[in-house]
Amino acid sequence: MIVGIGVDIIEVDRIQKSIENFGDKFLERVFTQGEIEYCEKKNVQKFQSYAGKFAAKEAIFKAVSNQLTNKYDIEWKDIEVLNDEVGRPVAYFHGKLEEIIGNSFSVSISISHVDKMAVANCICEKL
Repeated sequence: MIVGIGVDIIEVDRIQKSIENFGDKFLERVFTQGEIEYCEKKNVQKFQSYAGKFAAKEAIFKAVSNQLTNKYDIEWKDIEVLNDEVGRPVAYFHGKLEEIIGNSFSVSISISHVDKMAVANCICEKL
């Protein structure tokens, strides 16, 4: 049963400016080490990759937010968006979100990006 959906769109240059202005402080607050390593390997498209993962985190948060009693309990890095062996995005949960979501929900995400924009959507289903 679907319990939530989420979508987010973001300008790539907004993420790029945050990275350029705040550097590691921004990266380490929002992204896990695995996400940073993946995006940095993208060279020319690294900012699109960061923006895509950012949009995915926002979409996931929107999809699962109805399961939360206090949205401020969740931190950016409680949601980790990595890629499987064929490149599909996969969400992993940590911290407080892992306690809430656990193994009782399935989350499907899709990410797309072009030169200036990134978009992601999410469907959250109760198992």
